[in-house]
Amino acid sequence: MEEITSKSSENIEISELSELIEMAWSDKVSFDVILLNTGLSEKEVKARMRRFLKPKSYKLWRRRVVGRRSKHGRK
Repeated sequence: MEEITSKSSENIEISELSELIEMAWSDKVSFDVILLNTGLSEKEVKARMRRFLKPKSYKLWRRRVVGRRSKHGRK
């Protein structure tokens, strides 16, 4: 498997990164589910999305996610 080295020198496999991005973009997958599957908190998901997406893509994703009930679970 090919790995990507980020600025913080973490090695992330492309398949893991692809899965994370897919879950983060999905309306049906909450941050709680992402935490259970990957061990990454909402803050960590945002940081990785910022790091690995193009700036425009990140901004579109943030606009889409902000305030979306399905992403933040039911409280």
